[in-house]
Amino acid sequence: MRDTDRGGGGQPRGPAEDEHAEGERTEGERTEDVPTDLQAFAVLLRHMNGEFNRIAHEFAHAHGLHTTDVQALIAILDSDPGEPVTPGVLRERLNITSGAVTACLDRLERAGHVRRERDPGDRRVIHLRYAGRGRQVAREYFGPLARGTEAARVRFSEAELRVAARFLAAVNDELDHLRS
Repeated sequence: MRDTDRGGGGQPRGPAEDEHAEGERTEGERTEDVPTDLQAFAVLLRHMNGEFNRIAHEFAHAHGLHTTDVQALIAILDSDPGEPVTPGVLRERLNITSGAVTACLDRLERAGHVRRERDPGDRRVIHLRYAGRGRQVAREYFGPLARGTEAARVRFSEAELRVAARFLAAVNDELDHLRS
């Protein structure tokens, strides 16, 4: 089981750093004969979500941010390049007030994670962009998570990954439906 390496700033360990204790499951054992009923999926998804939340909280704490700030960074990072995120879009995605969005963006801008850019076609519109420094900080901090994700991903065929991606997209669609 992966745990955090407290000596490394609370970041998840990469596969090369992960030593298995006696009796622990190996990577192959973890994915063999995994139940696929609703309860099993719920447990697996909650565990994954809990780990992602833990990592996000640790990142926020390590960088003097709020967890909402990390959610905002993720929303900006994951946005479609053709559809830039505006403060209004961020307010809707995070379900927070416009005042909370302003405070969040002020913190992120001061910390060098984001920058606000005026739309050249309409100077009243502000686009939110991930700043270079913020991108570098995130890459350094979340690198072990990316390497761990890649280590898991390469153990599956392209066909299996397409099924997994379709399942995750369907779950996200259902979550979006619940929100509206």
